[in-house]
Amino acid sequence: MIPKQNSKERTILKYTKREFEKMLKDKLMSECNVTLDTASADQIYRCLASITRQIMSDRQKRFQAKVLGEGKKQVYYLCMEFLMGRSLRTSLFNLGLNEVAESVLADADIKIDTIYDQEPDAGLGNGGLGRLAACYLDGMATDCIPGTGYSILYEYGIFKQKIVDGWQQETADNWLPGGQVWIKSHPDQAQEIRFDGQAIETWEGGFHHVKYENYNSVIAVPNDMYVAGYGSQGVSKLRLWQAKAPSFDMSSFNAGNYNTAISQSASAELISKILYPNDNHTEGKILRLRQQYFFSAASIADILQNHLNQYGTLDNLPDKVAIQLNDTHPTVAIPEMMRILLDECSYDWDTAFDICRKVFAYTNHTVMSEALEKWNADIFRSTLPRIWQIVCELDRRCRIELEKAFPGDYGKINYMAILGDNQVRTANICAYVCHAINGVSKLHSEIIKDSVFHDYYLFKPKAFKNVTNGIAYRRWLLASNPGLTNLLEETIGDGFKTDASELKKLEKFADDAAVQEKLAKVKHENKALFANYLEKSTGQVIDPNSIFDCQVKRMHEYKRQHLNALSIAAEYLYLKNNPNAEFTPKTYIFGAKAAPGYYMAKQMIRMICKLGKLIDEDPAVRDKLRVVYLEDYCVTLSERLMPASEVSEQISLAGTEASGTGNMKFMLNGAITLGTLDGANVEIADAAGHDNEIIFGMLTPEVNALKGMGYHPSAFISGDNTAMAVLDMLEKGWNGENFSEVTNNLRNSDPYMVMADFKDYRRAQQTVQQLYQDKKKWNHMSLMNIANAGIFSADRSIMDYARDIWGATPVK
Repeated sequence: MIPKQNSKERTILKYTKREFEKMLKDKLMSECNVTLDTASADQIYRCLASITRQIMSDRQKRFQAKVLGEGKKQVYYLCMEFLMGRSLRTSLFNLGLNEVAESVLADADIKIDTIYDQEPDAGLGNGGLGRLAACYLDGMATDCIPGTGYSILYEYGIFKQKIVDGWQQETADNWLPGGQVWIKSHPDQAQEIRFDGQAIETWEGGFHHVKYENYNSVIAVPNDMYVAGYGSQGVSKLRLWQAKAPSFDMSSFNAGNYNTAISQSASAELISKILYPNDNHTEGKILRLRQQYFFSAASIADILQNHLNQYGTLDNLPDKVAIQLNDTHPTVAIPEMMRILLDECSYDWDTAFDICRKVFAYTNHTVMSEALEKWNADIFRSTLPRIWQIVCELDRRCRIELEKAFPGDYGKINYMAILGDNQVRTANICAYVCHAINGVSKLHSEIIKDSVFHDYYLFKPKAFKNVTNGIAYRRWLLASNPGLTNLLEETIGDGFKTDASELKKLEKFADDAAVQEKLAKVKHENKALFANYLEKSTGQVIDPNSIFDCQVKRMHEYKRQHLNALSIAAEYLYLKNNPNAEFTPKTYIFGAKAAPGYYMAKQMIRMICKLGKLIDEDPAVRDKLRVVYLEDYCVTLSERLMPASEVSEQISLAGTEASGTGNMKFMLNGAITLGTLDGANVEIADAAGHDNEIIFGMLTPEVNALKGMGYHPSAFISGDNTAMAVLDMLEKGWNGENFSEVTNNLRNSDPYMVMADFKDYRRAQQTVQQLYQDKKKWNHMSLMNIANAGIFSADRSIMDYARDIWGATPVK
């Protein structure tokens, strides 16, 4: 059956209702032996997913044939995490099949949302880094840039979060039983990855040889998922590597050594068992290094094999291949490619290095030290012996080059070198080798040139670029916010669906009373929907007439959820002391997971939850103030929350958040940013107008100046009665519990200067109260945010990368 092609520019598949219904019924009968009216929701989900996946797979084959036919440059995006969320709804939307699928199910008296809810989130990531990678697969497919993502097929994704008496508890996220339907395994394309042992270099007859001895092998089996572009022929592939033992040790097993046989197999397969092991112990660090080499080496082997199959030579690799390293986690891909070029293809060092330099580019995501990984040299040497040898040679040559650039400046050279202090410095490998180093917002890209990579900026200034992050905006607008989508369509047409810059047309309605009223109605309906969802799923009751003030992101001291909590405590004390004061009711909504080993972040969660409980149990306050902690915050929950949000809390200390992407989703849905001028907040305020955001706090230069003088939180506490009262309240606690660990941290060290920004944050929160009273002003601000959110589309980010870094062009 040949689907009809739409005549519009959007190349969407057009199935008639009858055709689609037949496909679904045939699939249900062949896979499950049931009819549509007797099938369970789970069976319908699996069969719909299977049909959708097959359509994307067929499209991808056709798209790839065009790519190869046109000799296009291909982009490979290496990232340790891809936070994909659910696939069914977005895939149907992007393929233009959501309406026909909804209609077929409606005829059978089935709500399509019930089917969507059968799918688990593919939580193969911790937060912004992994979600960005997922958005970029969508952007590449939509822009028709040939793109492949590479990562690990984690059997268990980011943990499921339970909040028990205020404490975060982690349980395993076994997503694969429901997620497997999106994945196709290709064992015939497996790669062997070697760890441990010794690498012995010899020269025979003028030729260089490397011999491995006593190594341990792990087999990397590729599993493919697809991401369809919106209304385009493009389809991105996500190749996820699964770790398998090379073969089961039958001789040990037959000799009765069952444990030995099983443990060898389990040890190999541990690599892809769980997302990011807790690495505050040696075993965790070794496993994390093994994970990084496993997926990097398998990906490089795959890329080079595909290229050789097509072109028969690696000489033209830089013309046909661009590899983006997303953060430092896949850095070992660089020495691994050197290893293959030197050891297996007999290139000399200079030629191999030149190929790597032209092919690799690096995205830095944060100036935080934990993301500029350093590996203990002894662990690195024993785990990856040949890679260690190559890294040593990289270091030797790097130092020679740096000596020419900075003669005699050994302090600088030692700081920039690849090896130092008995550590392998991954960020320096990237900075030395890669032809492009980019930050992820204008401010962040300047900060990395001024601070962490300043010396490398002096050494190779042209390599430094900026690509401001972007989001797969259709997921958070078209698919998640139909009310706003319909309003936009009737006001400005539907061009914004394919070109986010068309949202700008909304600006001319900023003060149109009728449009403002419709916008306010859409927002109120979305708030009521979210309140209804929350009550059904958790039993918590919130008032849709209150201000929905949201802070959802990873729980971390630098993101300063505790600044928000202190301000809520201040509002609580104010309302207790002034029961008749005018106060616009507020609902504070938090959603965040803390890293399992991050004690202070867990204390912050406990403090927020207990504060919420205190307020909820106080009849004098609870109608004016409410705190909700969303358990197990994930992509799907984000899709529910964003349309209902009104205030977007982006309150990190200036100079610490590289970009943020949640801020872009909030903006798109008409929430007003309450934030510092940090990360992409700067560009959000520039785009929508500073008077349409609520900005507070120190600027980056002021933060640096205060650090330089020596920051003492007591100087900001002692002159502020509210700060003193709030800290005392939390220190003393209530109901036999206190939060002295958080307050001691704020009184004594306060590494992220919460107390320095506290007073101005309180002022900003009062501004929210005042502005919300003026509905016309508030709706104007909200509309201006929606109208100017277009530049934060992943479609735009990908075209920036393609033009400025990859040298890739879309397939026609």
